[in-house]
Formats: sequence, structure tokens, C-alpha cells
Amino acid sequence: MGERQWQWTDAWIFVSLVIANGAGRHRRAASSRRPLGVRLADVLSTADHLNRALPERQEVEVAIRRLVGSGLVSVTDGWFRITPDGERLWRTRPHAGLATTVDTVQGALSRQHAPGDADWHLDEAEHAAAVQEYAVRSIPSPRRSPKNHARRD
Repeated sequence: MGERQWQWTDAWIFVSLVIANGAGRHRRAASSRRPLGVRLADVLSTADHLNRALPERQEVEVAIRRLVGSGLVSVTDGWFRITPDGERLWRTRPHAGLATTVDTVQGALSRQHAPGDADWHLDEAEHAAAVQEYAVRSIPSPRRSPKNHARRD
């Protein structure tokens, strides 16, 4: 793997972060002290939706190190955010269908930025907890029968 070239996995994680951040903003109250951004379980959920696979711990760690090091993403206290440079890359990428978005972003990354190498690590336990959180959230709730909730007068 070329260390100085963007990999498909880097683009997959970046696109997952962008989509998860856009989808997650409505869940934060304006008065919340939490930073804007998403948790790892949100990133994993979006990555699974895009590629029908969960990224492994090592894949996430390497991609985030490269994205943070190049100034496109930031991570603070477990909150993943897209930086203004990352938003600019997303807005100016060539537009294509969702099926080719990761490939398109990988090309845009290669043309506009060099991969960085930030000092960021993803603990096995933290990754496992995020996978578990995602798994629990993705189990559909049982449907309730309307007759079980009929009013009793």
C-alpha cells in the first residue's frame, strides 16, 4: 500500500463521516454544549450503508490518521467532525451517483491533498463498543399490534 497515496478505504471513511455528520446535525439542540460531530457508531453505520461492510479497527485508525493529518477531519473527545477544508473538498468534488461517490472522492483527495499522519489511535475496546452500539441500534423494534393498544373504557 502506498503510504503517500490515498487509498479507497480513506475515501470510504471520509464519505461516511461527511454523510453521518450531515445526517446527525438535527439531533443536537442549539443549547447543547456537545461539539458538532458524530460518534464512531454513526460513522460505522454510514460506512456499512455505503459498502455493506463494517470497517475494521485498523482501517478506521489508518484512514482517520491520514484525514486528520491532512486537515480534512478533526477528532475531539470521541466526536468526529469535518473541517472547513474537508467541507470544501466535499462541495467541490465532481458529482456522481452514490454508487461511485467513494471513487470520486478518492480521486479528489489525490488531486487536492497529500495524506497526513496524525498521532491518533483507535483502541480495540472503543471500536468493539461502537460496533456493538451500531448492532443494537440496527435491530428493528418489534411492531406492536393495534389491538394490544386499544383503549379500555
